[in-house]
Amino acid sequence: MPELTSDVVVIGAGLIGLATAWRLAADGIQVTVCDPTPGAQTSNVAAGMLAPVTEVEYGEDDLLALNLASVNAWPAFAEELEELTGQPAGLHRTGTLSVAYDVDDAAALRRLADYQRRLGLDVEELSGRDARRREPLLATGVSGGVWVPGDHSVDNRQAVATLLRAVDLSGVKLIRQRVTRVITSGTTAVGVLLENGDTVHAGHVIAATGPWSSQLDGVPDELRPPVRPVKGEVLRLRVPEAYRPALQHTVRATARGFSVYLVPRPGGELVVGATTSELGYDTRVLAGGVFALLRDARTVLPLIDELELVEAIAGLRPATPDNAPILGPSGLDRLLWATGHYRNGVLLTPVTAQVLAETVRTGTLPDLAKPFLAGRFGH
Repeated sequence: MPELTSDVVVIGAGLIGLATAWRLAADGIQVTVCDPTPGAQTSNVAAGMLAPVTEVEYGEDDLLALNLASVNAWPAFAEELEELTGQPAGLHRTGTLSVAYDVDDAAALRRLADYQRRLGLDVEELSGRDARRREPLLATGVSGGVWVPGDHSVDNRQAVATLLRAVDLSGVKLIRQRVTRVITSGTTAVGVLLENGDTVHAGHVIAATGPWSSQLDGVPDELRPPVRPVKGEVLRLRVPEAYRPALQHTVRATARGFSVYLVPRPGGELVVGATTSELGYDTRVLAGGVFALLRDARTVLPLIDELELVEAIAGLRPATPDNAPILGPSGLDRLLWATGHYRNGVLLTPVTAQVLAETVRTGTLPDLAKPFLAGRFGH
């Protein structure tokens, strides 16, 4: 049985795992990443919104601080990636327009805007007419909006491709095998066992295993994180040349109480999402989910009827009981978590990579990440 060695082994090659591996390798640390299908799971399905302000929830102050730190880190992160690889990182700095369709939707949006201002966040309330000036193809029924200049988007698939190139150029070893268990010696993680029977021994193990984190064998039951899969369906539409750009900014809409978002890509794609359902590991695309997304999207953007539906796909968000990530020490020596990012995986990619790399280098979790230890849920 072949035995490989590495300073660090990262389980999972989504955006979080790849970015963490790249950051570590840039520090001269030998890194191995294990994943049978790099970038093909949750990171492939995401819409890529960077929305710490428009998605802020009441009482999530620590998460807001982490999200804001990461959205501020994205430009330098993208620039560094592009300089290394010569490929685009997919960052689109266009701002986000939140809109409300009817009077009840508008009242809820105003309450949220009031809360955002109390937090010191940069938001501007708009009338329905002003919202349509920013996005002329919005429905005439749109009754109000909030402009958020600091919330942007990333083409997640482009970012994955560029990170794959970056880890390759940085000397990271990518093994396209599934990890079947974490290997331990006493209370210390010392490596991983692969599906083909090979082992990778390492000084640190980082589990960037998303919605499968609670199923990681070799971790004692009482230390497994409370991460569950939450299904989300997403549509990708193609805008004909004659109608481009259908939208210039990311639009988040509430239409008759239902939420939908529309994320434009420079190449003419429009991403529409996303449903939310607790169905375990079911990734089937259901007709009801597609119907609901199209219904709500066309309420605020009637042009939807004229667009080509090119993909309907479902993915799994890694959710925790408090909707915040799990970062750093696991309770098992030298096993670190980078999981539970729920809706914010793309947004939190730069700061998660930075936090995990610093923890490996120094042995200390940065203060920004301390509210997100696994131990907050008890054992």
